[in-house]
Amino acid sequence: MTVSIPTKVVAEALQQRIYVTQPHLPPLREFLPYLEEIWESKTLTNCGPFHQQLERALCDYLGVQHLALLANGTLALVTALQALRISGEVITTPYSFVATAHSLLWNGLKPVFVDVDPHTLNLDPARIEAAITPQTTAIMPVHCYGHPCDVKAIQKIADNYNLRVIYDAAHAFGVQTQAGSVLAHGDLSVLSFHATKVFNTFEGGAIICPDAKTKQRIDHLKNFGFVDEVTVVAPGINGKMSEINAAFGLLQLRHIDQALAARRKIDATYRMMLKGVPGIRCMGNGGEKVANHAYFPILVDSGYSLTRDALYDKFRANNVIVRRYFYPLISDFPMYRGLPSARRENLTVATEAAGKVLCLPIYPSMSIEDIERVVSVIKKG
Repeated sequence: MTVSIPTKVVAEALQQRIYVTQPHLPPLREFLPYLEEIWESKTLTNCGPFHQQLERALCDYLGVQHLALLANGTLALVTALQALRISGEVITTPYSFVATAHSLLWNGLKPVFVDVDPHTLNLDPARIEAAITPQTTAIMPVHCYGHPCDVKAIQKIADNYNLRVIYDAAHAFGVQTQAGSVLAHGDLSVLSFHATKVFNTFEGGAIICPDAKTKQRIDHLKNFGFVDEVTVVAPGINGKMSEINAAFGLLQLRHIDQALAARRKIDATYRMMLKGVPGIRCMGNGGEKVANHAYFPILVDSGYSLTRDALYDKFRANNVIVRRYFYPLISDFPMYRGLPSARRENLTVATEAAGKVLCLPIYPSMSIEDIERVVSVIKKG
């Protein structure tokens, strides 16, 4: 028996999948000279010449004084907490990727979740002070979606209570406020160079350091605590970035401005096409002077014809992969939900946002036809 399949169904099945992101990859031929140099030198790791070049190049590009490269962003978070000898309780956000809070548990620290600001979805400074106890030693905010936190308000609270501030800046590569790089705030800022990030080194991360002494401690911690072959000064780990990752980062820097310009254009196109769609709200910025357009989150409000999850399923049915960043909240996962600060009644803004948010596809090679296809799913409702 022959079953005929409607032409429309076949066409939809053959549609190329659109992912929420794709890594920006320069031409392979441009990477080959770097690989040839590595093969020639046979230096693969241990802070070799490409590693050192990338640290200097990133300091220049980002407008910071000191930067330590690590193998990934999560190791960078774990190491940053070690570098500042953080103990006790750390106030942080429930609205983030789980690595933010996981880095605290790996250091034997207690996360204390507070709610987020309804406009930026960053940690709400107005909620921080009430959560401070005698055991609080630090605040770990996240520049969510690359939008800057209220750094002045957070620093004022930290100064008043003698707390350290470590920013999870995984989303904030290249972001600037009116005062300059957003990475210059707090005691330390941590970047991720994961494959899905605006700037990637396949895998990688970095810690922005305020001074050479702090960078030296981090460099010891990421290399087993070694000062030389017979001297160990700290219980360090192996967190070093390889020469291949560092070389790829140097190549990526040659293309990053072009990639950021493409993201900016896609962001503007989405906003133009989605303007006036009932129940669909595009997030504004956080007051940044220079944005990186790392994500394109929308909030699906009650005025839209479908629920957020129904729209998510509709995207999947149309071969468009969107993500519910960040759902569930970190505080909803088993290792955190027993904490008093994880109660949903204390996190009403974050809970509401987690039930409404969808991050739409955005990456430099995305075509206008791809954008139109994404938007058409929304407009058809």
